[in-house]
Amino acid sequence: MTIDRKALRVAPELELAATYHREVRAGIDRIWENLFDWEHLPVLHGIYFNHVELIEIGSWGWRVELTKTPGTADRRMLLELRVDRATSRYRVQTLAGDGAGTEIWTLLRPVCPQRTAIEVRYYLPERRPERIAMLGEKYRCSCERLWDQDEAMMMRREALLARAAARPKRSGAPVALGPLPELQRRLPLVVELDGEPFRILELADGVLVAHATTCPHWLGPLEEVEPENGMLRCPWHGYLFDIRTGESADGRGYRLVTAPRVVIDPVTSEVTLTPV
Repeated sequence: MTIDRKALRVAPELELAATYHREVRAGIDRIWENLFDWEHLPVLHGIYFNHVELIEIGSWGWRVELTKTPGTADRRMLLELRVDRATSRYRVQTLAGDGAGTEIWTLLRPVCPQRTAIEVRYYLPERRPERIAMLGEKYRCSCERLWDQDEAMMMRREALLARAAARPKRSGAPVALGPLPELQRRLPLVVELDGEPFRILELADGVLVAHATTCPHWLGPLEEVEPENGMLRCPWHGYLFDIRTGESADGRGYRLVTAPRVVIDPVTSEVTLTPV
């Protein structure tokens, strides 16, 4: 991409410390959607961010107070996102706190419906060459990891949205899972019922339960989440659900898709997954 800093109106006192190029396996519309999803920052990217609080949001972008991991007071930042959809670019600027004055520009170029080329530029309020070199390498490494995580999230969301659109209506037919001892050796186990995946696992009290493997908020992955005190926590945004009932456990109003019952025949010990 050939856009120079004058076209971006980067402040003259800032120095270019790093540039990162990549082709992301997601369409530009999915990237815009992901960009406005400020809520995932301290959850999906918990290695870098500890806490985020929304101050203001609109079609122009957002402003948040963000704390870097490990979450100490000196790691707080006031960040502002400004988007320019017409030119396919956006800027994240540190207005106050750690790294104040830094500008991160991202330029987007659609390659095809499912791919977007990106260029990320880090402009820092720093003049010392050795410091710029050190920070530049640090930013390139973190940028790659952040985009790895975001790309995986966007790709899964895209695939599940397409799958949901093509999912057949529920037939109501139960699914045979075999004898209980054999099933227990295979747990935890993901099983599809009418095209909807559910995970079956055994709780600490010996009860077998099934739960939806998709968070209803943004279709986040729950199939590998370890239950904690009877709760499931979405690894994308931190939403909590009661594993037995699927109800929201954090007051944010979402609930999991109603799970089928795990039924054990008292005579034969045959197990079936039965729609509710």
